[in-house]
Amino acid sequence: MDKAREIALKVLYEVDKKGAYSNIALDEALKSARKRKVEIDNRDIGFISEIVYGTISWKLTIDEIIKKYSNIKIKKISPWILNILRMSIYQILFLDKVPKFAAVKEGVNLAKRYGHKASSNFVNAILRKVKKEDYEAFFQIEDDVQRISKTTSMPIWIVETLLKENTVEEVTRICENSNVKPKLCVRINTLKTNFEKLKEELQEQEISIEKAERENFIWLQGVRNIEGLKSFQEGKFTVQDEAAGYIPKMLNPQPHEKVLDACSSPGGKATYMAELMENRGEIKAWDLYEHRVNLVEKAAKRLGIDIIKTEVRDASVQEKCYREYFDKILLDVPCLGIGVLKRKPDIKWKREEGEIKEITQLQEKILENCASYLKTDGELVYSTCSILKEENEGIIDKFMKKNPNFKIEKMIQIYQNERTDGFFMAKVKKIKI
Repeated sequence: MDKAREIALKVLYEVDKKGAYSNIALDEALKSARKRKVEIDNRDIGFISEIVYGTISWKLTIDEIIKKYSNIKIKKISPWILNILRMSIYQILFLDKVPKFAAVKEGVNLAKRYGHKASSNFVNAILRKVKKEDYEAFFQIEDDVQRISKTTSMPIWIVETLLKENTVEEVTRICENSNVKPKLCVRINTLKTNFEKLKEELQEQEISIEKAERENFIWLQGVRNIEGLKSFQEGKFTVQDEAAGYIPKMLNPQPHEKVLDACSSPGGKATYMAELMENRGEIKAWDLYEHRVNLVEKAAKRLGIDIIKTEVRDASVQEKCYREYFDKILLDVPCLGIGVLKRKPDIKWKREEGEIKEITQLQEKILENCASYLKTDGELVYSTCSILKEENEGIIDKFMKKNPNFKIEKMIQIYQNERTDGFFMAKVKKIKI
């Protein structure tokens, strides 16, 4: 039996039935396989990742095709068999490098092991009927919401929400880009190296490099285990999306300033600010839980940064000792994460429309509270990895109406594209009135 497909199936089951996060479940499955001395190479790991993330991304579309050919309702199909169908259909529809007969054969073999004879016959019957035209037919749907949802595998409520503020063409493009396989972007640690030195070091390991639009960001190809690279272990670079890198740069912290990163974990933006500050000054990095704060400490240590001081704190709770204490504040607040679906596709199946009200109330509270920590003439950047107006411009508009002693300096909405994730960021300045 194909070990790679079996590992992928187990990950999909963990995500689907136990609510596991895909990246964590995948890492644990690969570690478990190595401990059991299952022979998997880098090519297998790439294939497993492709199946896991691709199947999760396209679940809605795939389930529509299962409904077309199954005489059993999806809710009544065994979770193991359902995920065998999903991963096999994903290969048939979207992986040209996998012949249909191979996807069918391996799907049936898995069904024999994780079901019974009737299950394998059921899987065989459905998979033999599936064809690429089943997917192409969704493009003929006249209703805009239904067409976009089924051709891009996007929940209807997200499509409807985006259509309130964008054209059909724009929403289609946003949803299509949410399924694009993300490239690996990293930030050069300017405290330890520079582009030319790191380029030479990585090319010796047969890793291709391409400069990103933002200075000190590069795209890598040919990397299977980034944490295993010597240059990563030595803290010469860290993984960070180029769009996420715009946020600390917008805040523009300077050496010797006092800076707050109030929702800091896992530390990508805090460490970038430290690099921009030349590791001189003070950065307070807060997060709600100790294990999340530990991630920030670990990142700072690897990168050779010592100006970040972590604290377990709730950014929504007033701390009087910090009133008018900071020169700059970064608020990368909790959000629904609709801008990072290409990296975390399970988000769109975990989130519900009703969560918008709850999350925006928290965002408002954090912004209102942390704004009191800013000195006069100080600057604050509010950001999310979401693309929903309620979480972004809506929050800033409410804040500005309540706080006439602030002015907007800059506001940017980045939608996910072929390269970057989707982010919102707004810079406000505290002024005398």
